[in-house]
Amino acid sequence: MPSRLRPTNSVAAEAILVGDPGRALLLAQSLLEQPKMSNHARGLWGYTGTTAAGRELSIQSTGMGGPSAALVLADLAELGVRRAIRIGTCTALTPDLGRGQLLAIAEAHAWGSGGAGASIYPDPELAGRLGEELGAAAAKATVASLDTLHVGGVPAPVTAGDAADMQTAALFGRGRDLGLAVAAVLIVTETATGEHLGDEELELAAKHSGAAAAASL
Repeated sequence: MPSRLRPTNSVAAEAILVGDPGRALLLAQSLLEQPKMSNHARGLWGYTGTTAAGRELSIQSTGMGGPSAALVLADLAELGVRRAIRIGTCTALTPDLGRGQLLAIAEAHAWGSGGAGASIYPDPELAGRLGEELGAAAAKATVASLDTLHVGGVPAPVTAGDAADMQTAALFGRGRDLGLAVAAVLIVTETATGEHLGDEELELAAKHSGAAAAASL
């Protein structure tokens, strides 16, 4: 039995991963026909159902931060997941990225007190399909994954990468160790100058990303 998830229904071999349980519900209602909750343990809502194309798909929340995401991915692997795409949010580090910009992540690295860790890459085939489905709406990018994005209300100091988040590097690394295909698309919810994306705009971006992810898996 997995250590964190307690599935009440079957889990598909293909999954979309989101940090926020509410976003998992949003995407389940948008992408799945008659979705059934497959996990509610620890507040990590997960849903499984069939897409309009007739493919079984799970949508699972991973909680906050890299350690939680890595644990959830390991549980999903034990339950039979073999391919997963993260749909997450991020803070832009460069001024050319505006609110709502979609980023197809081509490289990630964990960022600690000593700076950037080794580069970690998504599964090339899955990332390639995701990039094709996202099309011109998404830019290829490098993300720095931190334990926290803000310290004392001030953005954490990062000097490398196009954007910063809290999970992508951990998911790429854990996926590699488990032999899973993992890719990621991130939504810029905060610009380098501190402008924030509105809730309705975020929902639309998440749904667009979800449709592309579902078609890529």
